[in-house]
Amino acid sequence: MKRVLLQSLTFILFLIAMVPAVAQDSRLIQTGLPFLRIAGDPRSAGMADMGVATSPDAWSQQWNPAKYSFMQREQALGIAYTPYLGQLVNDIGIGQLVYANRINEQSAFAASLRYFGLGTIFITEDGENGFEENPNEFVFDGSYSLKLSEQFSMAVTGRFLRSDLRIQSQSADASAANTFSVGISGYYQSEEVPIGDMYGRYRGGFNIANIGPKFSYDLGGRENFQPTNLGIGGGIDLNLNDGFSKIGITAEFNKLLVPTPPVRDLQDTDGDGDRREILEGQDDDVSFFSGIFQSFGDAPGGASEELKEVTWALGAEYTYDDSFALRTGYFNEADEKGGRKFLSLGAGFKFSEINVDLSYLFSTSRVQSPLEGTLRFGLTFNFGEEYLEY
Repeated sequence: MKRVLLQSLTFILFLIAMVPAVAQDSRLIQTGLPFLRIAGDPRSAGMADMGVATSPDAWSQQWNPAKYSFMQREQALGIAYTPYLGQLVNDIGIGQLVYANRINEQSAFAASLRYFGLGTIFITEDGENGFEENPNEFVFDGSYSLKLSEQFSMAVTGRFLRSDLRIQSQSADASAANTFSVGISGYYQSEEVPIGDMYGRYRGGFNIANIGPKFSYDLGGRENFQPTNLGIGGGIDLNLNDGFSKIGITAEFNKLLVPTPPVRDLQDTDGDGDRREILEGQDDDVSFFSGIFQSFGDAPGGASEELKEVTWALGAEYTYDDSFALRTGYFNEADEKGGRKFLSLGAGFKFSEINVDLSYLFSTSRVQSPLEGTLRFGLTFNFGEEYLEY
């Protein structure tokens, strides 16, 4: 009989951490590829995992690619790493590489790679010589953004996703799951206008990400929804009167466009002694396309439960002379839908053409985040022509 040694516990802990509230609430929305919802860069992480309506940067690919049409430098290359379950293990993490190019005043393109390595699992057979497996997931995507006016742009995104989590030796027909998705986004940035006794800009954005078919890991296996998500947000940048300082404040809301699992029960409704399945809510065995529309009104608890499926975040960023930044943010999710609540802190430093960003997270709920106590790190290299958007 095959057995998995202690190293495989990291993989089990990962699964537990990604779905912390399954045991408490059967209506927790679950999807495949949940790592796509984790902030891959420290700037966004420092403001509570937001980026739909923050000011443009190299990391806009994950949050809102439409922002690239307002990027201030012609080209940017970003590299970031996020340890996962860092207080328990040291070989699980998310690496991200992104490249963006502003083609001209009106358009830009970008490409990125995100890789989630889940460490090494060592498997032995009856105590004899064993072998290693390395579960992982990754996504490669490209986007094109175009200004439709001086203040508004839109973008389209194409994405290839691969999830290789099944232990091949434990299931003969297990294989990596491959799928694709598309996304559409928009971003608005006003002209500089007087706000009180200061000047500033208004920002707004939306992003519908990961629109794609369901996928499974083996023939006849369970089909998983992709984490199709609607994000909307708005914010303001205020230029302080000292001529060097700027404060940006942003609020964002997100909702998974995935059906809410119904409450399933067995009841003898006609007294014939046969118990039949009764659904409270709508059946979630639907196509991904139907699921998007169904997700707005299928919660068994009605409108109040639908509202609980919306997460919100509030973040702020102080920048001095475009060379130093301090960030903070707060993220909230209803207890019945996962219970994630955390405070984040971050900082950024600019050395010539290189930006260095760091962030740290503190859980504030009963559900401890797998990113608790984790220092995230990222580098951005800026080069080429400068565009004076600010």
